[in-house]
Amino acid sequence: MRPAELDALLRAVRSGKVAPASAAKAISAEPVERVGAFAALDHHRALRAGFPEVIFGQGKTPAEIVAIAARLFARHGTVLATRVDDAGRAAMAAAFPRAQVHERARCVVLRKRAPRPVGRVLVLCAGTADLPVAEEALVTLQTMGSRAELIADVGVAGIHRVLAHRARLRNARALVVVAGLEGALPSVVGGLTDRPLIAVPTTVGYGAHFHGLAPLLSMLNSCAAGVTVVNIDNGFGAGYAAHLINKGSKGGRA
Repeated sequence: MRPAELDALLRAVRSGKVAPASAAKAISAEPVERVGAFAALDHHRALRAGFPEVIFGQGKTPAEIVAIAARLFARHGTVLATRVDDAGRAAMAAAFPRAQVHERARCVVLRKRAPRPVGRVLVLCAGTADLPVAEEALVTLQTMGSRAELIADVGVAGIHRVLAHRARLRNARALVVVAGLEGALPSVVGGLTDRPLIAVPTTVGYGAHFHGLAPLLSMLNSCAAGVTVVNIDNGFGAGYAAHLINKGSKGGRA
């Protein structure tokens, strides 16, 4: 059950159209659903957190991903699956012909209807090589209901590229900034705007980059106020957090 459905149900109880006992039964129906021996789905996640449980595809077989997606879709009408490999994406496309398959982001989205987008979030990435992580954040934001846009290839080696977007930075409610190598872009962007900024280090870089550790430490040590950092390559986590900020914020322009 989604928050809007719960609200409608409680209004119906208040108006006398639905009996309290029927409402209680609907609310408590199958909060946890077992799927085979491999998954226990949390159907009350949307009530607590505002969005249904998300499928983390890594480590799951294509059949398991499809089975979990089918049950989530039947109950919630929206499914986001991340870190889905080639075989998993092919299986999802075959099982759900209307699935939105995002190859570079490694995400699959199922939904009966698109949400009306709210607010505005900008996702920036330093280089083209960072696009898989940046697009994961973008897909997450758009699936959850944020109006989100991507600005790609604006790394600090050509500082004028990001400076050209200063007006768009100021009009966003939240920012997601993705960078590998030395991870300097979030500090630069953080110094140009007063918007909440979520920094995402990536595994893009040479040997002393240590598979994302170098930009992670750079971002954690940023001297720009308002910079928050998620784990290496965690575009999903950044997108999810930015959506919560965007949905609850009164700043920026809708």
